[in-house]
Amino acid sequence: MQYNQAVDWWSFGILLYEMLVGQSPFNGTDEDELLWNLLERTPEKRLGTSTCAHGDVTLHKFFNGVNWNDVESLRVKPPFVPILEHPKDTSNFDAEFTEAEAVLTPIDKNITDSIDNELFRGFSYTNPNMTD
Repeated sequence: MQYNQAVDWWSFGILLYEMLVGQSPFNGTDEDELLWNLLERTPEKRLGTSTCAHGDVTLHKFFNGVNWNDVESLRVKPPFVPILEHPKDTSNFDAEFTEAEAVLTPIDKNITDSIDNELFRGFSYTNPNMTD
């Protein structure tokens, strides 16, 4: 399956919806049903691409006035920049989240041992225990 910038727009849309509404825009009785309801398998039909019937997402009226060259060149200043006391300052987040206990999902050691770390060579982070 091929991926393109439509995946980024799709993810952005999901994140924006969940932040504004407080819940997922999708329903499903299980993960498989949810994924089948979510994904458009044909890249040319994905919302937001130039080949989509609705056109390129950057041409939508919501984005009127956006200079995409400036966005791409990182020349757009964010409307809000939090003031941080130190790198781990969480004062801009609700205490409901910062005071919650972290609960990690246990991972089967057989799965992690079977991962070929060579697949990730060249990424900005790789397992420091990986042998060359």
